[in-house]
Amino acid sequence: MQIDSLVTALDLIATFAFAIVGARIAASKGLDYGGIALIAAVASIAGGTLRNLFMGERPPWILHSWLFASIALAVLITVIAKEKKPVGRFLLALDTFGLAVATVSSANFAATNGANFISIVALGLIGGVTGGLLRDVLCQVEPVLLHRETIGTSCFAGALVYAGLDRLDISQGIAAVAAGFVIVLVREISIKFDWHLPKI
Repeated sequence: MQIDSLVTALDLIATFAFAIVGARIAASKGLDYGGIALIAAVASIAGGTLRNLFMGERPPWILHSWLFASIALAVLITVIAKEKKPVGRFLLALDTFGLAVATVSSANFAATNGANFISIVALGLIGGVTGGLLRDVLCQVEPVLLHRETIGTSCFAGALVYAGLDRLDISQGIAAVAAGFVIVLVREISIKFDWHLPKI
């Protein structure tokens, strides 16, 4: 598989992952079909949109309309299944994969477009967490980002690894795999052992 095809496939899967989690949470809050579709779209494309706008570029969904196919599929599955139970372990794992892809993709986008070290880390973090934050706010639930599962910490650690390896001139492929692995590892460990950042 060529690298472009791999990147496209990963983007589609990550978009679907965020969209299906967003759609499930929207359904659990009793939103109608339109609300479910809106939350799924916001959850899956908001991070990439904000990242691109900060870099002075057009949002990815304008350039790649096929991203909406993943969103539509997620909404369709949610509507047909009529499932309103809380997000299960499988969807959390899928969401973690989405976080890894979104964060690494955003960090790579920033690095490729000449961003400095801090900006690469910041844009990687923004690309990973923005969709989930807006999803929770719109669904009127306490944002997961702000109180549990160290989502922000996972994305920050991964973006930091990517930016560091990029500055050492390590190949993009190795940097992406290493950063993605760190994100998945940190979040999965935090979920398994119920680790959270300290609170006042």
